[in-house]
Amino acid sequence: MPPTGARSVRIGCSGWNYQAWKDEFYEGKPARLWLQHYAQHFDTVEVNNTFYRLPLKSSVTSWVAQTPPRFLFSVKASRYLTHIKRLTDLRGGIARYYERIEPLVRSPKLGPVLWQLPATFKRDDDRLAAALEAFPPGRHCFEFRHPSWFAEPVYELLRAHDAALVIGDRPEVKEFQAHVFTTTWTFVRFHYGSRGRRGNYSTTELEEWARRFEGWSRDVEILAYFNNDWEVFAIRNALWLKRRLST
Repeated sequence: MPPTGARSVRIGCSGWNYQAWKDEFYEGKPARLWLQHYAQHFDTVEVNNTFYRLPLKSSVTSWVAQTPPRFLFSVKASRYLTHIKRLTDLRGGIARYYERIEPLVRSPKLGPVLWQLPATFKRDDDRLAAALEAFPPGRHCFEFRHPSWFAEPVYELLRAHDAALVIGDRPEVKEFQAHVFTTTWTFVRFHYGSRGRRGNYSTTELEEWARRFEGWSRDVEILAYFNNDWEVFAIRNALWLKRRLST
């Protein structure tokens, strides 16, 4: 059981529109019903497609309409802003991005915006500070992939703007990825396991994370997403962890 007085823990997947899930998870249903089906099993999803292309506003309206009242969408910021502009000259790009997700913005279903920086992007405190100042109101989190970012001055910048440090789980970042809370919530991305086969998480790995979440939830709200979508691993791992944390 979750500890007494624990904050919420939401478990989901990084996306829902995967053909490989059609038979095992979606029970052969057509793609137009997949989000509704997904939302019967999870109360949150991380939208990855917004990283690659701006969504149609009509599509975002449909997301809102197809999900229950308490469902939460975390959305990944455009790679144009993070990988091409590299957090410079953001205002025009941010305005275009937010115009497309406007149906989510005016609903209660918008969760954090995820800003994932490329592994070649080294620490630049001034650029980070300017980006944080340019962000619209709401929750924001950063997934850093270069080890130079994992430093106390960076955490202080995030704290000053109530932004979260993303905790990314994949073998190649374990040496430098910090488990640090910089606001009242945290954001975890499960990329692939190190002990399961082909990126699947082993039961022992998931149990370790379950115990970790039980401890963390005394202090912070947790949003966690499985990104190992191949071979239906993300669904299986997310359902296992969700069930474990509810017992």
